[in-house]
Amino acid sequence: MQDIVKDLEMIKQELAALENDDPLSETYRKTLKEFVGTVETEVASLANLFSIAGKNADALVVYLGEDPAKCPFEQVTATLLSFVRMFQKAHEENCEQAEMENANLTK
Repeated sequence: MQDIVKDLEMIKQELAALENDDPLSETYRKTLKEFVGTVETEVASLANLFSIAGKNADALVVYLGEDPAKCPFEQVTATLLSFVRMFQKAHEENCEQAEMENANLTK
């Protein structure tokens, strides 16, 4: 997110530098100005979503009994993913075992 904001600021600086440029670059300035207007809205929306995702990530870390300041979100998601995969594997094994038991009972 920081890189996106930084890049947007660089584009704005480029646009400001072009304000005193020759008339030949008027089309470029106009296009860049429209782009900046559109991108500013998108970046603001993205920043809001990023903030919400961060809050939800911290809430997940707390829900799992960890301290968000000490436990990076990447670690929590990796652990959660590992748990989900092991849970799915165990579920599949239990279903297979139940099917085999049912097959043995019907014989």
